Amino acid sequence: MKFIYTMLLLLCCTASYAQTTILKGKVLDVNDSFSLPGATLKLEPSNRYTISDIAGDFEFLNVPAGTYTLSVNYMGYQVYAQQVKVNGKNEQMKVFLSPLTQTIGEVSVMGDIAKGQARALNQQKNNSNITNIISSDQVGRFPDQNIGDALKRVPGITMQNDQGEARNIIVRGLSPELNSVTLNGDRIPSAEGDNRNVQMDLIPADMISTIEVNKTLTPDMDADAIGGSVNLITRAVPNKQRISATLGGGYMPIREKGIYNGSIVYGNRFANNKLGVVLSGTIQSQNFGSDNIEAAWEQEDNDPFVEEMEIRKYDVQRIRRSFSLATDYEINSRNRLELNAIYNWRDDRENRYAVTYTDLEWDADQNSYMGGIRRQTKGGLDDNTNKNARLERQTVMNFSLRGEHLLTSKLDFDWAASYSKASEDRPNERYIEFEQEDLLLNNDFSNPRKPFVGDNYHDYSQFELRELTDNQDYTSEDEFGAKLNFRVPLSVIADQKGRFRFGTRLRIKNKKRDNIFYEYSPVDGLGAMSSIPLENWSGSNFAPGSQYTPGGFVDKRYLGGLDLHNTSLFEQDAAPSEYLAENYHAKELIGAGYVRWDQNFTERTSMIVGARVEYTKIDYTGNYVQDEEELLGEVNNKNDYVNILPSITFRHDVTKDFILRAAVTTSLARPNYYALAPFVSSLPGDYEIAAGNPDLKATYATNFDLMAENYFENIGIVSAGIFYKNLQNFIYSYRDANYTREKFAADFPDITNPIPADADRQWTFVQSRNGDKVDVYGAEVAFQRQLDFLPGKFLKGFGIYANYTYTHSVAKGITSEDGEERTGLGLPRTAPHMLNGSISWENDKFSARVSANYTAAYLDEIGEADFYDAYYDKQFFLDANAAYKITKQLRIFGEANNLTNQPLRYYQGSGNRTMQLEYYRPRFNLGLKFDL
Repeated sequence: MKFIYTMLLLLCCTASYAQTTILKGKVLDVNDSFSLPGATLKLEPSNRYTISDIAGDFEFLNVPAGTYTLSVNYMGYQVYAQQVKVNGKNEQMKVFLSPLTQTIGEVSVMGDIAKGQARALNQQKNNSNITNIISSDQVGRFPDQNIGDALKRVPGITMQNDQGEARNIIVRGLSPELNSVTLNGDRIPSAEGDNRNVQMDLIPADMISTIEVNKTLTPDMDADAIGGSVNLITRAVPNKQRISATLGGGYMPIREKGIYNGSIVYGNRFANNKLGVVLSGTIQSQNFGSDNIEAAWEQEDNDPFVEEMEIRKYDVQRIRRSFSLATDYEINSRNRLELNAIYNWRDDRENRYAVTYTDLEWDADQNSYMGGIRRQTKGGLDDNTNKNARLERQTVMNFSLRGEHLLTSKLDFDWAASYSKASEDRPNERYIEFEQEDLLLNNDFSNPRKPFVGDNYHDYSQFELRELTDNQDYTSEDEFGAKLNFRVPLSVIADQKGRFRFGTRLRIKNKKRDNIFYEYSPVDGLGAMSSIPLENWSGSNFAPGSQYTPGGFVDKRYLGGLDLHNTSLFEQDAAPSEYLAENYHAKELIGAGYVRWDQNFTERTSMIVGARVEYTKIDYTGNYVQDEEELLGEVNNKNDYVNILPSITFRHDVTKDFILRAAVTTSLARPNYYALAPFVSSLPGDYEIAAGNPDLKATYATNFDLMAENYFENIGIVSAGIFYKNLQNFIYSYRDANYTREKFAADFPDITNPIPADADRQWTFVQSRNGDKVDVYGAEVAFQRQLDFLPGKFLKGFGIYANYTYTHSVAKGITSEDGEERTGLGLPRTAPHMLNGSISWENDKFSARVSANYTAAYLDEIGEADFYDAYYDKQFFLDANAAYKITKQLRIFGEANNLTNQPLRYYQGSGNRTMQLEYYRPRFNLGLKFDL
């Protein structure tokens, strides 16, 4: 702190004698007064330039009094030039830009799609690091309900789906825990219980104004983003009154039910334009589901067979609600405050009906497989909250207060304080399952892509109750954050721009998982399954095939209506094996400081160099559990470490539109929460011990990037780049199949040894550990352009958006179940090929787009041997949307998703060996949008 105070004093004293001032303003579209971020502004004659921020604001510091020409360049808009006089006052001005509208008939180059692309590309062009930007106008032109689906359009990004919607983000082939997601620059906490993943299907797409994907970091950015950092920027306060509303409805063929959605936005400025306010709200409700088969494969004498198979039907009601508030207040020309708040709330009510064919074994006498059949219904309490379904309620909220202050004409600083919280609550989740054992089963494994196990046992009087359970799961994570940034002019080259920045950052995080699980035994018995109300499912419209005929299941209303807490009807027993080892409490404190120096060498060449230091302190508490049930006590562990993260970035403008970028940066990824929790769970019956590892080191990456970009003045880009990442302390799942009592004593000297002194066999030990390095290589290309150079007014309305990313990785230090190193493996969740493409057409009334998204198959999870490795299969999605302007303020739109009926598919070991096959069918939506 002494250093900061000294710097402030010296700078203020120096500035008091300078005959300089500040020139501030805002860049706007002349037609609709929308802010234009990413504009390049220059003062001539001088070498001063600046870039307008996300709200279109700009400022020139340390400007000597005099007369200048202010020029503004913005892709897709006419060049602006105006003479300005700087006379020692805090000058403020508004700059209005006119679109390049070369009208031919009814075709206008600057249509709605083009405006969105212009805003995004201008920001991308002028950002100091390698980024990809999608604006709200572009998001609105894709048929995407949530942010995850919108993100899969970005080069180098693929998504893992859940119930047909994009959920987990993979950037440049790196798994979700190696990336970060922020909201207005604040890290979004995770509602997942065992990792740091952010659920991208939680936030509706129309609540976000800009998506910024940072593929390289600068020192002032949080360092925990090896793959990339995704920053979601909420709606900014408009420059004049804005009212817009959307109302839509649709159809989900998978369950032949409807979709309903609506949103509203109101914004305006008050108090002589000093106070700005914008309120947004969205609600989306859809009833859908999925049809699923799952198989676990084994082999005997190199002959694969299905050891267990499930046929599942999901019925889902998903309701997303989101509310946001953004305000800004101009105290005076030197001081500005912002207050932002957003609350996202998603309810998933799910019923699942599953028939499981288990313990399959070949019976030579019967010349067929024998096994058991289990029929399970998943639901919830019959009340106004669960509504006879499993309720998963996820929430994410963020509140932030920010300030921007100009202390002198040579010094400005900004600060922010924020609080974020994410939670997942699953109250009164219920399961009821009946079974029949030792049955002759039908099977057909000749087509391993759709393996078949079936039965003719629909006499439900022969099925007996196997389990009846009720659980309540709760996970939460909250984070308090604060940051302070200073900026001063500093150039070592005469007449060239230079800036020195320094600042500090604090993050305090708390995470806990608190689950409880009960088993219930009927006092007088429930009787046979045939005596209970049932739901019958023939499978005639089952997406994987009509050969799967699941049969009957306990009615969800019967399950929800059981009075489990009535002791005269049911006996309750806790099931520690289901929750003891999973519960934990984690605390993290992250403190950071950085220095960053921006220096122009010439008008075309610039550099950013600096370093970031991050200090991490952790305090984790887990449980020591024996035989899955006996709690022997709590285990607490504390640790702290420091990471130094230098970086350097170069930019060279070959021309004003052709840009070369190069960067060498460093970044890190902290281990998943549950991997760090100091739990120990011993299973004597299986001769296995599982443990957390609070001594895990953060993965440290050195990243090399090279990118070439050529921008088209009439809105477009062609770019190509290569990247290489070297990851040290890569975290993997370690297995030791020869674990002994002596090894346990050495690893856990303060814990009672669960391995008997006279143990007659060795145990298996499982734990996350740091391995050797991982090398990731990649390349990406992108092309985006309005095809206005084509002849004829019809062809001029077309536009193309396409990108492709290739990724290859080599991982070392991963062991098999016998402790031997496995070779030839890549980094899990590294997709080798990712391709996005769309073609659009528009005139002043009508716009339409067809979009495609392809991801090649990739390794998802490493097993104990090649046969058990799990892969996420290739995906190809085709979406379409169109809109027609009835009036200037009223638009009708239609959307269609997943026209290819792309299933979610995992396979085991070999591409033709299905582990999971889940279908969702397309989704259709029609609506009206009003914008005043």
